Amino acid sequence: MDLLIATQNVGFSPIKLFLDADLVVKSVIIGLALASVWGWTIILSFTVKMSGINKKSDTFEREFWGSSDIAAFAKTHSQNELPVAKVFAAGMAEWRLSTNGKSIDRSGTRERLATAMDATIAAETDRLANRLNFLATTGSVAPFVGLFGTVWGIMRSFAAIAAEQNSSLAVVAPGIAEALFATAIGLFAAIPAVIAYNRFSHRLNQYEARMGRFADGFHGTLSRELELEG
Repeated sequence: MDLLIATQNVGFSPIKLFLDADLVVKSVIIGLALASVWGWTIILSFTVKMSGINKKSDTFEREFWGSSDIAAFAKTHSQNELPVAKVFAAGMAEWRLSTNGKSIDRSGTRERLATAMDATIAAETDRLANRLNFLATTGSVAPFVGLFGTVWGIMRSFAAIAAEQNSSLAVVAPGIAEALFATAIGLFAAIPAVIAYNRFSHRLNQYEARMGRFADGFHGTLSRELELEG
């Protein structure tokens, strides 16, 4: 009964656990909390960004395939920063360079068009995925950082036992609670990061494939134009 009362008198609220923790555990908790906040910022911003990009890409592709004048369409969208629009711009730029002379190397033009658009697709995919590396890093590292806090808290608990010459739960509970709290924060930061990274990687792969399909269709259109010029 005395042990139960002593245990109940120990505060286990998250704020009290943080305030009672030593400098090392506090540093771990603060670092993990900041990583979690930044991770959620990336998650929310990327979700909104990809949703907007997909909607704008729908409009862009619908207008492109419905256009009868590619040159006029290119002039209208010359400042468009949409990834798929940049693929289109890369194809148009290579088309103009390759067909500007008196003689046209049709085979070489087709290869250069494919290379220019493929390079732009890769560059745009890398640009979209830029901040996702943080989610991958957080997902893999945060549990181990939390584990470090766990180990440190348990070490403090053993130190308290040695100092107090008392192995009662009231003595060791605070250190163990700090340890488990650090682990919980580590998992709180890691789990959403891993889920979001896997989901966003899938969405990026889908959008990369979409740009590839657009590039293939545009390449076919320009190839037919080369045949007409021949």
